[in-house]
Amino acid sequence: MVSSTQQFERIRKRKKTTSGKRNKRTLRRMGTPAFPVHPEGYNASAPDAKKP
Repeated sequence: MVSSTQQFERIRKRKKTTSGKRNKRTLRRMGTPAFPVHPEGYNASAPDAKKP
């Protein structure tokens, strides 16, 4: 059987890593704002223009 100290240390470590992952995910989502790739007045004949 595993000692209670060892068990709790593992649990604490696991919780720390998972909470870090969640925090990183939320920060990543909040980081870059949505912006238009092809703003108004963009040249439609450009090679990277959207197909009609």
